[in-house]
Amino acid sequence: MTIDHLDARLIALLAAEPRLGVLECSRRLGVARGTVQARLDRMAARGVITGYGPDVDPAALGYVVTAFVTLQIRQISGHVPVADQLAAIPEVLEVHTITGGDDMHCRVVARSNTDLQRVIDLIVEVHGVVRTSSVIALDTPVPYRVLPLVADAPRQGRGEPYYPK
Repeated sequence: MTIDHLDARLIALLAAEPRLGVLECSRRLGVARGTVQARLDRMAARGVITGYGPDVDPAALGYVVTAFVTLQIRQISGHVPVADQLAAIPEVLEVHTITGGDDMHCRVVARSNTDLQRVIDLIVEVHGVVRTSSVIALDTPVPYRVLPLVADAPRQGRGEPYYPK
């Protein structure tokens, strides 16, 4: 699904000010309230917009260490049972199945390096995990973002080439 310029502007507006109501969005975008609501509903139904919750910084909760852990798992049982068990560990923020020499990639947080060992020990205890390897993130110069994709989506939908500046 592609989005148009108005959809992109609406997403950017809500990303910048997530507490805005539909009426205020319509005022700022210069379109009818019903247009804004219909576009939000359509994008939510198609899975473009996946949530409206607040973004939470784990460091503000005391989880100041971020690490990436790759896992090798027993192929016989598949990845779903392992992923389900990893989801039960609160410090595991994301799990991706991957290609290459390893099978899964996790983003985890911990309160300290010592606490990270505890989290890794919990991961190793998961039935189906054969081996782990981890790296600690020192900084996040480009945090998770989607707004550049959103801004570029209307152009991509028209098949225009990308020329970086």
